[in-house]
Amino acid sequence: MGAECQYELAQAAYVKLALHALKHPAAAVNGLLVGRLLDGASSPVVVAVVDVVPLSHCPHHLPLLPTHELVLNLVEDHFGAQGLAVVGYYHANALRDDADLPAVAKRVGDHIFRNFPRAAVLLLNNNKLEEAVKGKNREPVVQHPILSNSSKWISSTV
Repeated sequence: MGAECQYELAQAAYVKLALHALKHPAAAVNGLLVGRLLDGASSPVVVAVVDVVPLSHCPHHLPLLPTHELVLNLVEDHFGAQGLAVVGYYHANALRDDADLPAVAKRVGDHIFRNFPRAAVLLLNNNKLEEAVKGKNREPVVQHPILSNSSKWISSTV
């Protein structure tokens, strides 16, 4: 993976991914993280996530990888003119207590990682999201980034 990396998630992007999960509480939801590297000379390297693109909300499975590949190309073309790129992926499971990243989500993350080696996958914590809606918790609803390192997935402490 190289040097350390930090991720900054813009408020608008954070709200959009949380609202996507809240709109479809009984379905797995996922989307793309869009952003850029900030000043590559600094250490640690900072990836700024400025927007998200919600992709789907499927109750039992994620769409096929070729569909995601097409969407990745369209999103890259659209945001590329603004100097932005796909820098990661987010996922929320359908079940409240499910804290595991599905295999399909890992494959999508690996695909993004091939084009952006600092890519991260954010997994939403459904329990914290539900508590936040009820006003019981003000902690972030995303777990620490789960990073891809040559198809080996690890939880990051970043």
